[in-house]
Amino acid sequence: MSPTNLRVRSAQLSDLDDLVALEEHSFTSDRLSRAQFRRHLDSDSAKVLVASTGPHRFLGTAVVFFRKRSGVARLYSIATHHAARGQGVGSILLDAVEELARRRHCRALRLEVRADNASAIRLYERLGYHRVSALAEYYEDGADGWRYEKSLG
Repeated sequence: MSPTNLRVRSAQLSDLDDLVALEEHSFTSDRLSRAQFRRHLDSDSAKVLVASTGPHRFLGTAVVFFRKRSGVARLYSIATHHAARGQGVGSILLDAVEELARRRHCRALRLEVRADNASAIRLYERLGYHRVSALAEYYEDGADGWRYEKSLG
């Protein structure tokens, strides 16, 4: 798989089964539920993106939140299918999220990451994200996290 074959688009209600399947495949805790995905698909303050090589061949997803009167967007979740990891899917999704945030006049993008997720941390730091704070016992299973932010200026 080459990243050039990827297409990033807004998720639709017809993608719900595939979104839930990738979420369950990617995470053991802190998963988005079917009901949460459905709410986010219908929300003005959230955007769900999918990276795929075909209509239902999801290689990655990203969920980003926007708050009214805030110049900071929040990447809530990003997931890459295990078979596509290390092939640029995460970078392509992050580029799309950043562009979406810029179009919504956001000055920064913020995210949280598990402190033990070394590959995600490397990706974020390589793409210009800076660690801004520690999050003790942040995750459902008690794992610590880090908050990162990137200026979109």
